[in-house]
Amino acid sequence: QLQLEESGGGLVQPGGSLRLSCAASGFTLGAYDIGWFRQAPGKEREAVSCVEGSDNTTYYAGSVKGRFTISKDNAKNTVYLQMNSLKPEDTAVYSCAADLYGCTVIEGARYWGRGAQVTVSS
Repeated sequence: QLQLEESGGGLVQPGGSLRLSCAASGFTLGAYDIGWFRQAPGKEREAVSCVEGSDNTTYYAGSVKGRFTISKDNAKNTVYLQMNSLKPEDTAVYSCAADLYGCTVIEGARYWGRGAQVTVSS
């Protein structure tokens, strides 16, 4: 059974950092495109970042570019989202998703984790 599980969320002060993990089980992440999404209360889900399985090309939303970094550790079958210089507006539930059809269509991924809460507040 293919599963994704996020971890690493929590409460952090503005300007702080968190690293989210997306661990896969039942399949090997290496060949998959992995996307990170977030959804704040009352708002639509937003694509945050994605890494292509074919060549590790990365993509970022404009709101996080320069602050967030997506990376993949094939040995641990895990994808990370390093989040620096966090702002209150980054508060949301962050979810990872995986599929094989490219980052341009990752919104329609077949496999999703349950999400991890990130709260940025003083």
